Amino acid sequence: MNSLHRSAPNIAAPGGHSDLFAYVLENAQIPEHSPAFMCAMSGGNFFARGDYCFLTAQDWLMALGYPLSGAYSPDAFAAALRTALDQTGARDCWCIAPELPAWLIPHEVDADDFFILPAAAAVPTRLRRQLERARTCLRVDMTTRFSPQHRRLWSEFTAHTPLKANARELFARTEQVMGTPDLMLLNAWDQEGRLAACLLLDFAPKPFVSYLIGAHSRSPYTPYASDLLIATLLDEARKRGKEYIHLGLGVNEGIRRFKSKWGAVPALPYRMAAWKEQPASNPKAGIGDMLRTLTADPTTMYSTQDMLDFEPQQRPFAMLWEVEKNGKYSWIGGSAHFFCCSFKRSFRRLFKQVDAILLEGPLDDESLDIVARSGREPDSDVERVASLLTEDAIRVLMRVVRGPEGFWPRLLNIETKNPADVRFYLEHTHPWYALFSLWTAFLERQGWNQSVDLEIWRLGHAMGKSVIAMESLEEQIASLESVTAERAANFFCNAPRWKDYIRQNAAAYLAGDLAAMMGTSIEFPTRTERVIDRRDQLFRERMRPFLEAGRCAVFVGTAHLPGLQPMLEQDGFRLRQVMPTWRHKLRARLRAKKVS
Repeated sequence: MNSLHRSAPNIAAPGGHSDLFAYVLENAQIPEHSPAFMCAMSGGNFFARGDYCFLTAQDWLMALGYPLSGAYSPDAFAAALRTALDQTGARDCWCIAPELPAWLIPHEVDADDFFILPAAAAVPTRLRRQLERARTCLRVDMTTRFSPQHRRLWSEFTAHTPLKANARELFARTEQVMGTPDLMLLNAWDQEGRLAACLLLDFAPKPFVSYLIGAHSRSPYTPYASDLLIATLLDEARKRGKEYIHLGLGVNEGIRRFKSKWGAVPALPYRMAAWKEQPASNPKAGIGDMLRTLTADPTTMYSTQDMLDFEPQQRPFAMLWEVEKNGKYSWIGGSAHFFCCSFKRSFRRLFKQVDAILLEGPLDDESLDIVARSGREPDSDVERVASLLTEDAIRVLMRVVRGPEGFWPRLLNIETKNPADVRFYLEHTHPWYALFSLWTAFLERQGWNQSVDLEIWRLGHAMGKSVIAMESLEEQIASLESVTAERAANFFCNAPRWKDYIRQNAAAYLAGDLAAMMGTSIEFPTRTERVIDRRDQLFRERMRPFLEAGRCAVFVGTAHLPGLQPMLEQDGFRLRQVMPTWRHKLRARLRAKKVS
């Protein structure tokens, strides 16, 4: 095991990808220390913190706890892992290491050993005669092309062999990754030209060659075909100056016996952990459970603990302005269709001071179903978003919306349950429906399972207030249909930046900073003249009688507030932003100083 450790400089800030990749390959310890292969297989980005390597994409992180220099230290690995988690903001996480840091031990999901076979190993005496026979009926070559014969062998082998999810995914994606440098197929062909056995090999790591997966045919079965490939691999490893062959994990007793008969020994312990990092806002439950129950059956009684178990994280509502004219007071606030926390307590206090609550449109279940049907059944002449996106853009969008997929997430059971059918929405639904469906699916994966609109609608009804929709269903649908396929496509092309977008918007919304919300570099597709400007005038006319009467609360999409506020001032109303806490007041003063 000592031969696997090398002294090396710290690589926390390598000169670039090529420098990092070369350094990792020079000092590789495990098959996963092959950056190009791992990036191709996982779709992630490879980086290092200290002596430890990581893979990440969107909101997942894979940590490789095998140092590129020196001995393994659980504490040093834990520190590097925490840095990587902080920098990536990953939620779905897993790691492999010789020994798990103490805080990850409860999350262990697998334990095994890496087996290695020295390149200098001789062919076992008891196999020499069988290998000579195999050589008389098999032809061995090495290729980079995944042929139909390989496809047939892979299909046959995986159909009859119990495999872990990560190994099964390797088989499924072999053809896709075969363009990766130094990835080779070692083949044994029978006299009929059929592929009897094959190994997928990675020669990229300098100290060793990795035996990634292998398969042999049962129809017909050629004895010792796999052993002949191992013997050939030993010769090839010596020719290429490799110290040893990395045979991977023991997996099961049968595979261990096969590796052991060649003289392979367990060289490194393997422990895997899987866990979910909790976001800053971690609702205890979705909007559905408690709110639906309370709305459906207001006579049901709950204990205080029941309420706490159901109630999501509460925050003070700061996107709110007091509106006054002739001594009559009302309020106007910016709502959000989706958000990461609840404002129920703030709304409950506010609604005690009002008689009427105005929202953009109806939010009862029947109305929502009608809107959904309209989006799912567009006219044949409506342009579909898919026609404006490249295949690469669609694949990126799928990764952002659906989250981690593939052999690691499947192994760890962290793939999104019932992921959104991205291609269906892009190809068959109205652009606005594709937009909201995929945006919602993305937000739900980030923990954004609250809706400010629905919370206001349901709480207002529960408190016996008059809840009024300012638009008819037909007017709402007409506004949505003004969202063009081009605007939706542009937004989808920015999918890799969505996480930053929602972080900025969430921070601005919670701070009540309207200017910061409107100043994002990504423009949401519904911010069009028809959706915003024309509706501003409509809302102005329909809310004005209620505001003049006083004791009402109006909620519109936040994007409408910059247009509505000067309109209301023209109508003689005075507006003053409500600051719910001293922190909000202090931040508002600081913002005002910066502007001045």
